[in-house]
Amino acid sequence: MTTTATTHQVRVLAAPGDRHDEILTPEALDFIGRLDAAFAHRRADILKERLRRKDRLISGSPLDFSIATAAVRADPHWRVAPPAPGLEDRRVEITGPPDRRMTVNALNSGAKVWMADFEDATAPTWNNVIGGQLNLLDAIERRIDFTTLEGKEYRLGEDLATIVVRPRGWHLLEEHLEIDGRPVPASLVDFGLYFFHCAQRQIDAGHGPYFYLPKLENAGEARLWNDVFVLAQELLGIPRGTIRATVLIETITAAFEMEEILHALREHSAGLNAGRWDYLFSIIKTFGHRTDFQLPDRAQITMTAPFMRAYTELLVRTCHKRGAHAIGGMAAHVPAKDPDANTAALAKVRLDKEREAEDGFDGSWVAHPALVPVCREVFDAVLDGRPHQLDRSREDVHVRAADLLSVRRISAPPTAAGVRANLAVSLRYFEAWLRGQGAVALYGLMEDAATAEIARGQLWQWLRHRRIDRDDLLAVLEEECDALTAERPYALVPEARAVLERAALGRDLPAFFTPDTYSRHLVRRAEVRS
Repeated sequence: MTTTATTHQVRVLAAPGDRHDEILTPEALDFIGRLDAAFAHRRADILKERLRRKDRLISGSPLDFSIATAAVRADPHWRVAPPAPGLEDRRVEITGPPDRRMTVNALNSGAKVWMADFEDATAPTWNNVIGGQLNLLDAIERRIDFTTLEGKEYRLGEDLATIVVRPRGWHLLEEHLEIDGRPVPASLVDFGLYFFHCAQRQIDAGHGPYFYLPKLENAGEARLWNDVFVLAQELLGIPRGTIRATVLIETITAAFEMEEILHALREHSAGLNAGRWDYLFSIIKTFGHRTDFQLPDRAQITMTAPFMRAYTELLVRTCHKRGAHAIGGMAAHVPAKDPDANTAALAKVRLDKEREAEDGFDGSWVAHPALVPVCREVFDAVLDGRPHQLDRSREDVHVRAADLLSVRRISAPPTAAGVRANLAVSLRYFEAWLRGQGAVALYGLMEDAATAEIARGQLWQWLRHRRIDRDDLLAVLEEECDALTAERPYALVPEARAVLERAALGRDLPAFFTPDTYSRHLVRRAEVRS
């Protein structure tokens, strides 16, 4: 039997799953339909504008702070909305997919915030998408638990992290929902289902509907989100300004519009976050055609690189100037069995978090509960009893366009180890993603789609500029395919290799690996009966 839900021409093109009817109610689908009717065309327009801007930059147009919005940056009077309940103190935030186990572990981790990630950390199978919504609903209702095959039980404690949901980006579609014969924007699906079912519940619990917004490239895209928030609140009778959203500054173009992005969202803004790997990938996508933007091995690019320092210091200054939280980047280490390796990894995490805290960040990200105490200790020491350090204006920071673009200062040729590492990580991540796993522990780090993007982007860039030999790369890829087959005899190695070849070894660099791979491999439409 298949499910066909028709409300405002919304149809579910998927076989029914356990408890899916609790999320895909006629009322919820009607809500999605209303959001789609209002904003799908504008979403299509911003994707077209992305391509136009890319063409302009390739043609030689400079990337700089816009003269057209200089008045917004110069106006000293405007500020974003004050911190919402549960978001005043964000010194430690943990991230991860909203599967059942991660939901319990993240909420119990001791972090102040959990980013429930439908984007980079979730492979968007239909069961993952709807199952994630069910887990969030169950968590808010405090009826979630998890028992491992070994019999270990996980249950919610008393002091839980605040939930902040990251929907998928504007570039993605949800092909299991259809309106007038076309897929629904995935951003509206993830946002809409959570908001419809959980917004009032979160308000009643003393918090609110909070979001992280990924992959924005300019203030116009932030303005679109703000309009989505305004309509969603109006439709459900929730006071305007209840929603809060933190924007990930993870594209090079957005780095030039931080103040404008805060301004566009000012009645709903909760701050900005520094997204490292996607930011570097964006530099490759934007300037990969140029020889003066060639990045060295991924492992050699640290947050102390001059152009990365400019980016993070500008983010802190911008946020605190406007009363917004500045949230630092990811610590992705996972515990190792080797005590010495653990000690070394935690030392690196501590140094990274000390730099962020001393620079003025109000909190930072970790990928594993074991890293929460380290991050908390570092920020506890700097905050000294305060919930944040918004009072640190960082007026000593003065960043020019040239500072954000000074990639050549760290340029170096790729090493054989760097090439192999990018191939190994990309191949293994793609294989896991095809099996429905979006967050994967690889070589001591918790990796997600952002890691795969920078890894395959570097391979493409090095090939384009002939910094590596194609035949040599293919020989290493063959070795890694053999190694993965030996590690996991039933792994989807041919399929993963095909994804890698399409995403990294072609003439052009796809903007994201996810849309094409999703359509080819993760969409499971059932026969729809009218």
